[in-house]
Amino acid sequence: MTLVSKTFELFGKTYVLEAGELAKQATGAALVKQGDSTVLTTVVVSKERKNYDFFPLTVDFNEKMYAAGRIPGGYLKREGRPSEKATLTARMIDRPIRPSFPDGFRNEVQVVATSLVADQKNPVDVICVMGASLAMTIGGVPFEGPLACVRIGRDKETGEFIVNPTYEERDASDLDLELAGTRDFISMVEAGAEEVSEEDMLAAMQFGQEAIGAFCDAQLEFVAEWERVNGAIVKREYPLDEPVEEVHDRIFAHYDEMAAALRDADKLARQDKVAELKEAIKAEFTEEEQAAWEREIPVNLKKLEKTAMRRMVVETGERVDGRAANEIRPIMVKGDYLPLVHGSGLFQRGQTQVLSVLSLGMLNEGQRLDTIEPVEGKRYMHHYNFPPYCTGETGRMGTPKRREIGHGNLAERALIPVLPDENEFPYAIRVVSEVMESNGSSSMASTCGSCLALMDGGVPIKRPVSGIAMGLIQEEGKTVVLSDIQGLEDFLGDMDFKVTGTERGITALQMDNKATGLTFDILRTALEQAKEGRAFILDKMLEVVPGPREDTRATAPKIQSITIPTENIRDVIGKGGETIRGIQDETGASIDIHEDGTVYVGGVGDSVAAAIERIELIVKVPEVGEEYTGRVVSIQPFGAFVNLLPGKDGLLHISRVAQGRVEKVEDVLNVGDEVKVTVIEIDDRGKISLDRLDKPEAPAGSGSGEGRGGERRERGDRPGRGARDTGARGFDRPARRERGDRPRRPGDNGGTGRAPRRHHEAE
Repeated sequence: MTLVSKTFELFGKTYVLEAGELAKQATGAALVKQGDSTVLTTVVVSKERKNYDFFPLTVDFNEKMYAAGRIPGGYLKREGRPSEKATLTARMIDRPIRPSFPDGFRNEVQVVATSLVADQKNPVDVICVMGASLAMTIGGVPFEGPLACVRIGRDKETGEFIVNPTYEERDASDLDLELAGTRDFISMVEAGAEEVSEEDMLAAMQFGQEAIGAFCDAQLEFVAEWERVNGAIVKREYPLDEPVEEVHDRIFAHYDEMAAALRDADKLARQDKVAELKEAIKAEFTEEEQAAWEREIPVNLKKLEKTAMRRMVVETGERVDGRAANEIRPIMVKGDYLPLVHGSGLFQRGQTQVLSVLSLGMLNEGQRLDTIEPVEGKRYMHHYNFPPYCTGETGRMGTPKRREIGHGNLAERALIPVLPDENEFPYAIRVVSEVMESNGSSSMASTCGSCLALMDGGVPIKRPVSGIAMGLIQEEGKTVVLSDIQGLEDFLGDMDFKVTGTERGITALQMDNKATGLTFDILRTALEQAKEGRAFILDKMLEVVPGPREDTRATAPKIQSITIPTENIRDVIGKGGETIRGIQDETGASIDIHEDGTVYVGGVGDSVAAAIERIELIVKVPEVGEEYTGRVVSIQPFGAFVNLLPGKDGLLHISRVAQGRVEKVEDVLNVGDEVKVTVIEIDDRGKISLDRLDKPEAPAGSGSGEGRGGERRERGDRPGRGARDTGARGFDRPARRERGDRPRRPGDNGGTGRAPRRHHEAE
């Protein structure tokens, strides 16, 4: 096997495809680069065929911190549980690959994408799909390829679409659209948008389809070079589940019974009827037949249910619950559902029910991200929980599964565009959506419930958001677009197309498509039908919760921000954090200081005002003429130091502690005494001079000598030095002679005594 490498440019970016050097024992392996960002993708297909009635595909994204030159956090200092971004990337790879394999493929397939370099400019996620496609092609794996994934951004200023934008370009974009598929059809879509119109979204998807075709062509060119160097790629043969006509005919003889069992609006009752019918059909087979056709019988029973449901829709226009194609299930909305919490909302549509609960906190309570991306954290978090009881089942409780992470991320992206800026609303925001009942579209119910919780909690969102899940049935040459699909229609249909948005446009979108006949005309119809459905749902929400509260609830923390000079940050923090901890402990408020001098103070009751007052006192600079009531903190022979503000003392000179002469400061003041003072001077070094207000009389006997008991004159009233020399102290004193007129004393330089000793002269 010889190394083959191909460098090419598309849409202003440089890419490299490479294979033949790394991971040669895998079924297939390929290295893909965008800029310097590098991903190794491997695929391994098991030699043994598994006895499953489903396709056993596993996809993992191996997020290595060394790719970004970082050491993982935590005690172990090594990669552990995948981050949320790693999980979402694995889902991005999985979703276009899964429908590309032939029906009946039962060998286990594992795709692993490992990040080797993350250059902090080019994301590594979308290129993983191209790497997986190339690895499967080189390995001779049977699939409908090549596949590719692209991200489409749109410059806010020029309106131009950008293919695989850099992080910087994404920040300047109002659209973040990921598409994956083949040259001919789109199988996966994921998008976040700033209220983009349906027309613009469709144009972006069409542009993305063309870009996917270009990357598929680049793979074909690489494969041609690979075969020139290493010989023709041998397509591997894997046994597929072959249909057994006898099993199919015997099971499909019960078509009418299955169609009748499916006609029930109640999910659990319908499931019971279908399960009973399947058991009855299965019982018609002997034990020997059941053992021989262990896999074929359940596969055909599932096909019977799928066919009956789909034909019902395309032939009669009626769905299993009796609704028309564009009809939405009954909606129930309740705001302010829970007491004491910061906000809550209950949203129910049909038999899907979600309770969303809001929590507000300080900005430093936002989520810190330890990933290979140049993103440090996020302030808005949406968490989606799907417990087993919501479908009437038992199951494992614990860490969220990939599906829960994906659904939570979709609802999170749906609401980010309408959240207020942190300068306007300086809170970390967390919404948890608990799915209480589920019969399809629970992620869209979570979006609606989250919007209700935010409004109930007084979060000033720009506009309310609603969401709807659309479906598609293509059967016998007919196409039907379904609004507000339920679980059965999602599972047995051809498309799951979720759309969220405001009255102005789309904020998020997600699509998984299994129909190769999906055209842009069908997508246009689905988007328009979704727009009508979103508007209907939004009206129902606003009838109950017309908009955000004017203020946050009383149980939520009040957060205010102030700005202090950056040079005072250390004063507020104090030595080892002593000052800031003291303020928090004494007031009960939480304080978060940013490097630019912005200080966020949060708490309940009067704690915020008290903490802000303490901080303002620390950073305040006294001015001449201001009056303070301070405490004596130190006494020196020349005066007393008085604490005016935290960390700021001024000197009250001994001449200003009382009216009259004071021999010792202690005769008038002691450490700990409170004294009213005014600022009379601040020198260039910031030293503060004080004067005492309401000076008391100097204690009798405090001074000594004639004239010392009288009132001390202010400095400005004193006579000059010459006047003092002639009797200002109460006695006459000869005028001071100039230094040059004095007689020299013996020993002075030039005197008449012995010469002064020089240090370098010997004794």
